[in-house]
Amino acid sequence: MATLTEYRGHIRNWKELCLELGVDAGLERKAREEAILLMGYEKWGTSLPDHLYGMFALTIQDEKNGLTYGLRDQFGTKPYYYYVTADGRLLSSLSIRHLMEQDGFIKEFNRDMLQLFLTYTYVPGEETFFKGVKKLMPGHFLTFKGGELNVHRYWAPEFKPDENPSLENWADEIHKTLQDVMKQVKTEDEVAESFLSGGVDSSYVLAMSDAVAADSCGYEDARFDESPLAEKTAELLGRQFNRRIVQPEEYFAVVPWVMENMELPLADASAIVFALGCQATAEHTKLCYSGEGADEFFGGYNMYRNAERYGDNLKTFYIGNTNIMKEDEKQTLLRYYNPDLLPIDIAAPIYEEIEDLDPLTKMSSVDIRLWLEGDIYLNVDKMSTAAGLEIRMPLTDRRIFDIAARMPARFKVNDEQNKVAFRTAASKVLPDEIAFRKKLGFIVPIRHWMADDRYNADVRAKLTSDTAATFFNMDVLQGIWDEYIGGNSDLWRKIWTVYAFLVWYDIYF
Repeated sequence: MATLTEYRGHIRNWKELCLELGVDAGLERKAREEAILLMGYEKWGTSLPDHLYGMFALTIQDEKNGLTYGLRDQFGTKPYYYYVTADGRLLSSLSIRHLMEQDGFIKEFNRDMLQLFLTYTYVPGEETFFKGVKKLMPGHFLTFKGGELNVHRYWAPEFKPDENPSLENWADEIHKTLQDVMKQVKTEDEVAESFLSGGVDSSYVLAMSDAVAADSCGYEDARFDESPLAEKTAELLGRQFNRRIVQPEEYFAVVPWVMENMELPLADASAIVFALGCQATAEHTKLCYSGEGADEFFGGYNMYRNAERYGDNLKTFYIGNTNIMKEDEKQTLLRYYNPDLLPIDIAAPIYEEIEDLDPLTKMSSVDIRLWLEGDIYLNVDKMSTAAGLEIRMPLTDRRIFDIAARMPARFKVNDEQNKVAFRTAASKVLPDEIAFRKKLGFIVPIRHWMADDRYNADVRAKLTSDTAATFFNMDVLQGIWDEYIGGNSDLWRKIWTVYAFLVWYDIYF
């Protein structure tokens, strides 16, 4: 007898699995997926995830074998945390707050993580800010039996370039595969909307979907507002368009809510806008698509175009998409600094596995294993869940990744363009001006808002608080703030990273 004690996600290939496992396809989704997972576990055991396409994290109690089985999907789209108590019991949950409520949990602060956080801006790897609380990493499952915990990796991103297909061949395969995935991301009776920026990823997803509306965030300052581009795309595709104009006052006001529901600090300024976007979208739908995954899979970031120049030096410095504070800065800023704890050590095991790959693929591998899990997917899951919105990410799929894993670097990035093959695929359903538009990123006017005394009262209060004095040398912190206010707006990321941590710490400790 096995029981599914916790589960969040969406199984895309449920129709095929119902046939194979003898599950009644007419069941309501919750009952249907629970039956698929339990019967799949009975048939395949810990090989269950090899048969699943979709997003999932779950715990199964296998009473027959006296075993706990915890599972997280290949890319880590849903979180999973675990903790072993002093008396040797396993606590596990998809939520840290739920973990903290369980008998035997002792809340202790992991001070070393702050040193890593100030560079990464998120919590990288399996350790967290709570001592003893670990993340089950993407592509892993755990078993706990007789007091013995074992963590196994069942999947890792592997790249094996195939030089034979042409650019058009790759574009055709991307397009055909996305068509197949889109048929599975929702049932006919579900009604979905789709997040839309000015970029190709969300535009392509919208064009390939039957989403009835597109949802976007914008700003009154036109310099930072991509929403007019999104509106033109929605109009072109014949979809309703919903715009949420984000004001600086509400941006700062929602930060504590974001950090509380994130459960771990995240100093990604766009996460605050995303949270407001989720709240606004949840007012008129409970299901929305989003375009995460393509940048990391297909070479979407502008810095990837420097990959060949970096060459073998990557393993000495490249830790992923963010690298905010250097070691000398942290040594002077932090009251406690561990010289043996270096950010590159988190990425080092990845480099050991991929030493024979080309530089672009190395950068992509690090971002898939660290950045996607620690920042992007955490943000999507936590903010959508808190807002009462379900988000499905069609581009985050093993079948889509399999194409990227076989694609040579030259079809991802060249001297003129990034995501070359992906954009070529998107151009089958989008005008070139959209498919090949330069990547702008998710722009937030925070570097200007945070320097404005009309909006930054809480930032100033946190930076001069007793909590700040516990962790930081206050004269150094004040110096960074003064230089930022004095006009060096490039320092905004450092200020925001410290601020995000302080807001989170005051909530949880």
